[in-house]
Amino acid sequence: MASLIVEARSEAKVALERACEHLLSLRDEAGWWQGELQTNVTMDAEDMLLREFLGIRRPDETALSAAWIRSQQREDGTWANFHNGPGELSSTIEAYWALRLAGDPADAEHMRAAADFIREAGGLEQARVFTHVWLALFGLWPWEQVPALPPEIILLPSWMPLNVYAFACWARQTIVALSIVKAHRPVRELPFDLEELHGPEPWTPRKPIPDSSVSRRGAWLVHLDRALRGYERWPVRPLRRLAVARAERWIVRRQEADGSWGGIQPPWVYSLIALHLCGYPLEHPVMRRGLEGLDHFMIEDRDDSHGVGAPAGASRRLEACQSPIWDTALAMIALSDAGVAGDHPAMARAAEWLLGEEVTACGDWSVVRPGLAPGGWAFEFANVNYPDVDDTAEVVLALRRVAGGTGGGARSDVAADARSRAQNGTVAAAGIGSRIDGAIERAVKWIEGMQSSDGGWGAFDAENTHALVRELPFLDFGEVIDEPSADVTAHAVEMLAALGVADAPAARRGVRWLIDRQEPGGSWFGRWGVNHVYGTGAAVPALIAAGVAPSAECIQRAVRWLQEHQNEDGGWGEDPRSYDDLEWIGRGPSTASQTAWALLALHAADRSGAHHDRESRIVPRARALERGVDWLVATQRADGTWDEPQYTGTGFPSDYYINYHLYRLTFPIMALGRCLSIGGAHSQDSWIGGAHDLRSAKME
Repeated sequence: MASLIVEARSEAKVALERACEHLLSLRDEAGWWQGELQTNVTMDAEDMLLREFLGIRRPDETALSAAWIRSQQREDGTWANFHNGPGELSSTIEAYWALRLAGDPADAEHMRAAADFIREAGGLEQARVFTHVWLALFGLWPWEQVPALPPEIILLPSWMPLNVYAFACWARQTIVALSIVKAHRPVRELPFDLEELHGPEPWTPRKPIPDSSVSRRGAWLVHLDRALRGYERWPVRPLRRLAVARAERWIVRRQEADGSWGGIQPPWVYSLIALHLCGYPLEHPVMRRGLEGLDHFMIEDRDDSHGVGAPAGASRRLEACQSPIWDTALAMIALSDAGVAGDHPAMARAAEWLLGEEVTACGDWSVVRPGLAPGGWAFEFANVNYPDVDDTAEVVLALRRVAGGTGGGARSDVAADARSRAQNGTVAAAGIGSRIDGAIERAVKWIEGMQSSDGGWGAFDAENTHALVRELPFLDFGEVIDEPSADVTAHAVEMLAALGVADAPAARRGVRWLIDRQEPGGSWFGRWGVNHVYGTGAAVPALIAAGVAPSAECIQRAVRWLQEHQNEDGGWGEDPRSYDDLEWIGRGPSTASQTAWALLALHAADRSGAHHDRESRIVPRARALERGVDWLVATQRADGTWDEPQYTGTGFPSDYYINYHLYRLTFPIMALGRCLSIGGAHSQDSWIGGAHDLRSAKME
């Protein structure tokens, strides 16, 4: 038995070394990491439609985008929103339409298959509102059948219901731009129509449904929508001019340095359309920066060089967003967990880069927190208007690893090897300690100030919990508020605990919030990752770090839930359908990132070292850990990473999912590094020598 444990430990150690070597090889010379952020083909379809609307669509670019879109069509003719998901109506409509724009004939076999699905699913009539907006832009859908969104909404003060700051930041930026588009009601003619996509039943507006999930407030909003549609036909002209002018200025002020709006695709494309309708020529600096920025979000591929299922030959696809700050922070934490020293050149250079990305300006979050000083980090390369609690917490944890100087105290083989392979142009960590302390101090004050009154944290805003906006007829796609979530709250609590302030009021209230929001089965809901495996993988380490005993009922329930949902192969997985279907919760093919999340939770719950009962038999928790580690070892690729076509990141629950290409590497490194540092399940001593974990990092 002992020899088997030693052998398993040795294999896991080799797997960890390979993974760290691969991760270090991906670092940019400037110090950051960034993995591809892969989503569905609506990004590419809408990029083609945007360029068609602005009159700048080029045949060569269209051919490359169309090649990617075709490669993602499934055998049944549909396009899905995530890997192996069901066919999705609006995504299939937009992909089909883009291919028609690229010249694919409607009677081609792949186009007929898509059209059959669209008609059977209800046709254009059943598409989401945003798809209807795109159709209306080209005269393929009546503007009168798009719900009301008057630009006068920008004039509402922040204390009134349905003002723009009642929406989450991503929805806020989108609806302000779309309100201008809706006010102009433009139409660009196409050389074809989409009559073949109409369904069997005519379109009907949303109606109030008594005594249903559409509440009385929702019914009232349906009636309000009807009234506002009348106002849209005959607006008060001076008021309309004032509203459009203010919305225009609001949009321009929020353009980021990279040309984006919020660093994400939806407000970006609609802002460009809105400003163009306001008279901005394509040569205007705002428009030029916006279009050039989109080009920088385009991934050029040849012969599927990234292994994402792209076609042979040349193709291109658009990232809906980019995640360098998030990826860099996670990479630093992972390497530290693996024993890479905090003063290692790669860690020091990454810390330098992160310090340069600190947000020091007040953004939209300050509307609700006007007296709060800025401090924190965003998700993207350039997004000073919208830093977020999640990134800020992880960056603080990463910077603490550098400020501490070492990843685990001892020099592991990984650390020594990584040091010898580090790229040139390094920065010594010793000289940035005071800068790190200052940045962390500002970040902690900002995060504490962003805590909502119920004790939880949302991502971008405080108190963004006005559920009324979810029932607006215009907003039928994606989450539109930024209410506190278990994963963001857990990361904030974990950060406070790592800094030695677990007893501070903010941390205690966060712990209470997490315990109160545990699901009946023992898991936690995952807002920004799929799904309960992600939420549980974040909540358990945070609670343990904050001082909750491993024997506490909430921890034991979480551990049981993870054990019950471990797959037969030893890994964990959860399909995005779990957001809509309870039967999918905790179920899905094993993935590297989700297996790692489960292991991080089990490892945190196992920190007491009580791996064996009185007869020295490994208890179920330790067996679950060992089987999970074995799965990671067995499924690792020769290059040190893991295959993960599944989408384990969440943009909007139920609607929009993300495949973060670095998740399959950073999280397994964290899990292997931490699991190899515990006694019992794999060894009685520590290979790393007591890895620097999030509980032991104290404020100096």
